[in-house]
Amino acid sequence: MSIAPDRPEQHRDLPGSSPTAPHRSPIPGPIAVEPMQNAMFVAAVEAGGGMVSPLSKDTRGLVWLSEKRADELTQILESHPGIEWVQLPWAGVDGFQDIFAAIDHETAPVFTSAKGSYAEPVAEHAFALALALQRELPSKSRDAAWQKERTGLSLYGNHVVILGAGGITTELLRLLEPFRVTTTVVRRTNEPLPGATHTVTAHELHAVLPSADVLILAAAATAETHHIIGATELSLLPRHAVLVNIARGALLDQDALVAALNADQLWGAGLDVSDPEPLPADHPLWQIPRCVITSHSADTPLMTAHLLGTRIERNVRAFLAGAPFIGIVDTRAGY
Repeated sequence: MSIAPDRPEQHRDLPGSSPTAPHRSPIPGPIAVEPMQNAMFVAAVEAGGGMVSPLSKDTRGLVWLSEKRADELTQILESHPGIEWVQLPWAGVDGFQDIFAAIDHETAPVFTSAKGSYAEPVAEHAFALALALQRELPSKSRDAAWQKERTGLSLYGNHVVILGAGGITTELLRLLEPFRVTTTVVRRTNEPLPGATHTVTAHELHAVLPSADVLILAAAATAETHHIIGATELSLLPRHAVLVNIARGALLDQDALVAALNADQLWGAGLDVSDPEPLPADHPLWQIPRCVITSHSADTPLMTAHLLGTRIERNVRAFLAGAPFIGIVDTRAGY
């Protein structure tokens, strides 16, 4: 039973990264909420000035509340070609890659997601995992004996490498600033990210890993990022490095991680995501004391519901006014 207080104003809806891919300007009209009705999100549409109506030939906007059921969404879009804007519920949109691969990008609806919206709680969780691992809180808290040596690492002055340049990374850079760290952000382009010490492309990943004290995975799951961290990359990290994944399990080769942890190639790993999810109870990662697994709880439903409601309301206003959307999905890139 959860005793967490419901605090609607606890987190901000941050914009996240904006794609440069062109998209058409949608024609405003009635908005459907599918594949299930939810009073909070219906209210969010109405608060933005939208009219919620069942799917019909007049439907112009669609708020899709399932992170799955892509086949059903495909059928709806094929049956209702008048839909020109689709709001997706999560920051990650890898569950809809088949839709993006099949559409005509020039005439397809504008897709928006919650990218950036959940940045604060997820960045906070990544930050907590990194600190806990460096300070050996997971293993020390399990020991039933006073340790003979005082061990642990400090975050101050570290080199933190972050894969991805979205809203989570932007918030992480803000959280890390008081610790006087050097930060390197790895992204698709070398366009500088405000707040980062260095910004490099994925082609330079191997060059920055040997000096990383902390490696945080915060990139989108695409074909290009699948197992972007594998045995080779783990071997390049210093033995005192900690790895944190709060993005998607597919970014990390978990078999390679098991081998690296068992060989003491890493100080520790913190995983909020896995591949598959949930991680099977007999998976060896559960048995490694220096691996912390938090079962995809960086952003809880209580945290995300209000944030998604705010994102929906803001994008409904943009939809009706012909103004810029927040969290536009680059369907060509897949995020």
